[in-house]
Amino acid sequence: MATPSALEGACDPPPPPEQPGKPEGCMSKVRELVKHEAEKNKSQWKTMGPAKVAVPSPNDILQKQPKKPKLAPKKKEQDVKRLLPLLPPRTYHPVIHIKKNFINKNAVAVITGEPKKPRHFCVDTRHGDKYLLEPSGLFPKYIKKKNYGVIPKCVTRRKEEMKREEEEYQARVLEQLKKKAMKALSEEERTDILKALKKKWEEVNCAYQSLPVLTDTMNKRMHKEKLELELKQLEHDIAAIEKHKTIYIADV
Repeated sequence: MATPSALEGACDPPPPPEQPGKPEGCMSKVRELVKHEAEKNKSQWKTMGPAKVAVPSPNDILQKQPKKPKLAPKKKEQDVKRLLPLLPPRTYHPVIHIKKNFINKNAVAVITGEPKKPRHFCVDTRHGDKYLLEPSGLFPKYIKKKNYGVIPKCVTRRKEEMKREEEEYQARVLEQLKKKAMKALSEEERTDILKALKKKWEEVNCAYQSLPVLTDTMNKRMHKEKLELELKQLEHDIAAIEKHKTIYIADV
């Protein structure tokens, strides 16, 4: 039969293995400080339970509609009386400087005034229905005006400005034409030019007459055509100078 000590040793669990590097009974130095801070702040119980709210005082009585905006207090009658102007005393009498007699004034105005002129009416039915002619447009009131048919001053002023501008433009054009005026040849110059052209024509004609009868080469044909054109141009210039007695030369 086994002894009690042997039975106890058989039922107990094996002891835990020892952890290397950490001696048995090691404790943090700040453990007490952390526990003290936790108890002081009580952060673990912050979200648990109802919030602590100040209990209302029994002296603050709840009123009806406390959130409704309140109007300004009414002014007292004494304050209103202070704002009113002071009334004059009973013995005060205003001073009347001028007294007008409106009856006499109206009578004088009627006597001295001009009588009303009769208004023009137009009756358009047999029952006597009528209407005023003046606002209808049938009464010729515009042709009876003093300035009827008179040219407005603005139109007259505008015409004068346009006429002055036209005169200035014509003066500028004449001045430009005078600057660019052509020079007329004198009779002596005209005669000298005509003599020189005729002399030139005789020389060219003599050269033309000296050409050979047979023009079988290109140079001969081109020389002949050149002389013919020169003669034709000289004849045209001579005829123009002989025809016109006065010749003008433009400045180029």
